[in-house]
Amino acid sequence: MINRRSTLKSLALGAVSLLAIAAGGTFSAQAENKVLKIGFVGVTSGPAAAWGTSNVRSMQTRADWINETGGVKIGDDTYNITIVTFDDQRDPKRAIAGMEKMAQEGIRYVVGPNVDDGAAAVRPVAESKGIIYFPYAFPKSLYVAPASNAVLGMVANYQSGPAIYKYLKENKGVKKVAFIAANESDPLSQRDSGVAAAKELGLEVVAETDTYQTDTRDFTPVLTPIVQLKPDLLVLSGVAPANAPLLIRAARELGYEGLISAETAQDATVLQEGAGELANGFISVGGASTPEIRTPMMEEFIDRYIKKFGEYNDESNTKVYALEYIIETLKANPKAIDDVEEFKKTMDTFSAPNPYAKNGTLKYVGMTSFGQKRQVSVPMVVTEFKDGAFQTLFVGEVD
Repeated sequence: MINRRSTLKSLALGAVSLLAIAAGGTFSAQAENKVLKIGFVGVTSGPAAAWGTSNVRSMQTRADWINETGGVKIGDDTYNITIVTFDDQRDPKRAIAGMEKMAQEGIRYVVGPNVDDGAAAVRPVAESKGIIYFPYAFPKSLYVAPASNAVLGMVANYQSGPAIYKYLKENKGVKKVAFIAANESDPLSQRDSGVAAAKELGLEVVAETDTYQTDTRDFTPVLTPIVQLKPDLLVLSGVAPANAPLLIRAARELGYEGLISAETAQDATVLQEGAGELANGFISVGGASTPEIRTPMMEEFIDRYIKKFGEYNDESNTKVYALEYIIETLKANPKAIDDVEEFKKTMDTFSAPNPYAKNGTLKYVGMTSFGQKRQVSVPMVVTEFKDGAFQTLFVGEVD
């Protein structure tokens, strides 16, 4: 009996040893990989939280996927991706602190900030510390020379706005447009661009100076005079995801029957919970993917995202791209790992297959808008909200 027990114990220990060796080999292989830190500085709390949350979740989902499959080979080395995040709470001062933190950690590539003030505030830090950052903010001064460290991560409102207004003019008979914006630099800037685009298209702008405070919860007083003007289209310039359903609900309850649109991306769940069927017909810029153009890799990304977070944000169809662009550009020029000037050189000629959109190409654009390639190329998807989900209205592109 003792011998039998000893034998069984030896066999068990042997099995454990073999497992340990096998696991050790796996851990050793992972341990041999270098670590590439990619930063995020942006808003993940407050009314605009959905913008930054979709950034972070997209980056974390993709990084986990890359690491799970052995890392990414850049030059002669293989890297695991680590995402370092900082919530700037939509405060420019905190955004500066966040970018300083990234610099202290030796991070060369950062996604964000998500708003104009934050993106402008961090520019001196990014340029002095040698950081390339991918804001979701629209001021042209960030992307026009002599600025060179910011890369627009999405389609700008002055690119999507004219396309939306033109479509609605030609297909929905829109003639009169009204604008309303929060009394902040981001929305006001977007409003001014929208007004200029609408006028250039020959549309009659019946309201262009109406504003509200960002903490407003009862929008009836500010919308009443606008609704009385009976515009065909009400544009919610630069509207934060948390405010969009409140504005839509107030307009509809005041009897407004026209179209409502925004050039900022929105969250379907927030719209459904805040406005329900009153949000049906709401038009906005969607994520850069539709079921018709998604690749199997995009489908898997969505599945992994849902498995990790329990839900999916349509805006992540756009936000998935920034990390991919950073990695693919570094693969094209490994010297850029430690030298952002090498990254900038590569941007002018960079091209790679788009893993998320059929027959698409990853490339840097922006020559028409900025005079230099400081924008990622993603499909411009315009969506219409209906019964809790976004449906594609049309797809365009930016040069």
